[in-house]
Amino acid sequence: MPHIRLAPPAPTGPGVLLPRRELAFAWILLTLLAALAWALTVAQYREMGTGSGTMGMALSPFLLLWVVMMAAMMLPSVAPVAVTWVRAIGRTSAGPVRVVRTGEFLLGYLLAWTAFGLVAYGLLAATDRLLDAYPAAGRWIGAGVFLLAAVQQFGPLKSVCLRHCRSPMFQLLRYSRFRPRARDLRVGAHHGTYCVGCCWGLMIILIPLGVMNVAAMAGLSAVIFLEKLWRQGPWLAWAVGAAFLALALLAPFHDWLLPGLETSYVPMDPDHMDQMLGPTPS
Repeated sequence: MPHIRLAPPAPTGPGVLLPRRELAFAWILLTLLAALAWALTVAQYREMGTGSGTMGMALSPFLLLWVVMMAAMMLPSVAPVAVTWVRAIGRTSAGPVRVVRTGEFLLGYLLAWTAFGLVAYGLLAATDRLLDAYPAAGRWIGAGVFLLAAVQQFGPLKSVCLRHCRSPMFQLLRYSRFRPRARDLRVGAHHGTYCVGCCWGLMIILIPLGVMNVAAMAGLSAVIFLEKLWRQGPWLAWAVGAAFLALALLAPFHDWLLPGLETSYVPMDPDHMDQMLGPTPS
């Protein structure tokens, strides 16, 4: 099977290689998918509220909700890479086959974020247990999460992965050499892994802010989009890191910064406890 050859694009705009009609269709499709995911997320938020920790969910429903959230937050920023790969697919496939292969790419991308969702669930479950045992630990957990996110924003892994996400063409050339079996799924998963490496620090912010905090999700989605597609994206990453450092310093003294670390533990009133236990035998 012949290799797919791709012409070199502009560094931050791989989608410009597509004809305008196809480019518009690809962007509209991804925008509609993201809009649907946002609608589902907002509907779930209205039922559950911001919530804290795992919000009492088992692993399976949590992962389902997590994938919908990632589709809402990440699809707009992955669109340039997706439409570039669609163009490559279009040279060897057409019609329903092309649609299926594009779906495989997106599925692979979301599988990478599903894997991170397993890690997120473990962290949230551990946070729940710690807060049940030590309710006052929430402010220090929040400060630690903000500090870790800040370190990631300034770290080398962020730089490498962000550079890939901003100019993925060399990786796409490499992908063209993958064996045909499940190629599109593997391409999506590989690129999704880079996105996880780039954005995991932003995602863990939802631990102190609340997994279902729609306002925080919208803000993070905007940051992710601008980091990857705006010319000043790397500088924005550093600015966001500085903001996380400030939040790490403030978190121990301002509980309102940590809605996702509220505990359901309420000290029981002694009189109410006596009523429950009954009169003390003489």
